[in-house]
Parts: sequence; C-alpha cells; structure tokens
Amino acid sequence: MDVRIYQPPKSAMQSGRAVTASWLLEYELPTARRPEPLMGWTSSNDTLNSVKLRFDTKELAIGFAEKNGWGWSVEEPHARRVKPRSYADNFRQPPPASK
Repeated sequence: MDVRIYQPPKSAMQSGRAVTASWLLEYELPTARRPEPLMGWTSSNDTLNSVKLRFDTKELAIGFAEKNGWGWSVEEPHARRVKPRSYADNFRQPPPASK
C-alpha cells in the first residue's frame, strides 16, 4: 500500500494559516475512480479514500508509514512569497506611456 504525505494548503475561504501547520497522510487509491451509473457521482470501490491521518511533523508521518510497511512519498510545501505593499500603492497612478 502506498501513502502520500503532504501539508495541506490554505483554502480560499480561509484568511489564516492555522490548519496548514500539520502534515497529512493520505492513502493512494489502488483502483481508479469512476462515475456511478445511476446518479453520475464519482465513486470508488476502496473505502480508504476518505481516511486522512494528521501528524505534527513530517518525520512522525514517515515513521508511521515505515512502521506499517507502506511505501510513501512526500510532497514538500511551496515556499510562500510575500510581496510587500503599502496601502498607498492602491491609489498610485501608473506612469504615462511613452510614444
């Protein structure tokens, strides 16, 4: 069984980054998802697709996967780029275009 270890990104509805500090361990699906014939919802034959385990550190998650004999892959989080801006930048006029 293979698992994926990653830090969840903050959602668009979230202003802070409190939930993104933990690491998630999520099972990789052995079977592909497919649309259900009756309702058209996406379904899977595997019940582990809804299981997500939270860990405080990446090392704890890797240790848990190795202890259970699972193959694991880690997705490192992207670096956050902060572009410093002042409130006055909202009202600054663009420079005139040269002809």
